[in-house]
Amino acid sequence: MKINQSIIIVDDDFAHRTMLKKLLGGWGYEIFEADDGSVAIEKVQKRSFDLILMDIRMLNVSGIEALEKIKIINPAIPVIIMTAYASVDTAVAALKKGAYDYLTKPLDFDELKIAISHATEHSRLKKENEYLRERLDEKFDTQRMIGHSPLMVNLLETVAQVAATEATVLITGESGTGKEMIANIIHYNSSRKAAPFVKINCAALTESLLESELFGHERGAFTGADRKREGKFRQAAGGSIFLDEVSEMSPAMQVKLLRVLQERELTPVGSAEVIAVNVRVIAASNKDLRKEMEQKRFRDDLFYRLNVVTLNVPPLRDRKEDIPLLAQHFLEMFTAKNKKSIKGFTPQSLEKLMQYKWPGNVRELMNAVERAVVLSRFEYIDADELIPLMTDGSTAGSERSDFPNNMSLDEVEKRSILEAINACGGNKSEAARRLGITRKTLRKKLDKYEKTG
Repeated sequence: MKINQSIIIVDDDFAHRTMLKKLLGGWGYEIFEADDGSVAIEKVQKRSFDLILMDIRMLNVSGIEALEKIKIINPAIPVIIMTAYASVDTAVAALKKGAYDYLTKPLDFDELKIAISHATEHSRLKKENEYLRERLDEKFDTQRMIGHSPLMVNLLETVAQVAATEATVLITGESGTGKEMIANIIHYNSSRKAAPFVKINCAALTESLLESELFGHERGAFTGADRKREGKFRQAAGGSIFLDEVSEMSPAMQVKLLRVLQERELTPVGSAEVIAVNVRVIAASNKDLRKEMEQKRFRDDLFYRLNVVTLNVPPLRDRKEDIPLLAQHFLEMFTAKNKKSIKGFTPQSLEKLMQYKWPGNVRELMNAVERAVVLSRFEYIDADELIPLMTDGSTAGSERSDFPNNMSLDEVEKRSILEAINACGGNKSEAARRLGITRKTLRKKLDKYEKTG
């Protein structure tokens, strides 16, 4: 969808205003004019614009006065102030009142073009996202799944179709891409939305505990089972169950899950009773299950039971168009949470966000923005306030030293993991997220390193 971007040029100098109108019109923008701040205020009251390019000194209502009133009417409109060198201090004051940027006269056209491009980009992204959300249906708005890239548009359109059915769904994608959020959308936009939506991480439990958690157990079924317990499948009766990291199930558990999917019934641990279940299954994995099947780590028959509909959530590096919108969303979320008044990102910080490869995907971006919000002392987050370890974007969030050519694969893996843990200040959960593995897998590898020295 193409959105024509509109700009108001506010300047009481007719010749300067006419020159800018011809220049910006040639760049493809829809141009409106105002010869005073009061006229600009009236126009903003009547319609929305993507940008205001406004002089400071005007006869009746100055650019500063107009800026303050426009920000009350529509705080989302970016305003670029034009000023003479002698009034730069005034322009800086305008930034504190909500101006996006300021340019000094006589204008440098290259600088002007870059400033307008940066300022209008956020407005364009917001408009496109609102349009796409309307297309997908209002009920999806509340799910906060943000993205205007073609990959996300196609995914969400498929999700809208799948949600209305009873099909078993397999959601694939790297860690941190938002697989659980997609599962939420599917359940809460289905005919089962009034019934429970139960979630379980299959990688977080041992085989025996996972069986008990899923299917329930009788009192005395095993040591410590001092009372009868319903499993997640029965808790989700009439609703949906989300099996996260389903690829981490043991072969024995895969057989038991397959039986439930085929027969729509289960037997609690320590019981001979067969219980019918009415549950929609949504599974997720950060691994390629076809490759897992080839390696005999995942059952073919279970895969085809789960793989009625497959949804692949793309990694953030493949949908970089969504990064500015996601970053702004997280900024607004965390500034409200932390009671701070940060307004946005500098062009340099946005460039850094766009260049980084985000191995931890949306989750890593969210953590980076939260950390920047917490630590920032200014109104705009600058590049050096983002995670210092976001360097060339080729690592999992840490600066890795060069590996000697004679190192074995196991040694490279060990060194990478230990460096990631060190970069995260010893936080193993954070290190696992950045490395794209589960904390359980990280723990197993650390135990192996401890035994082998």
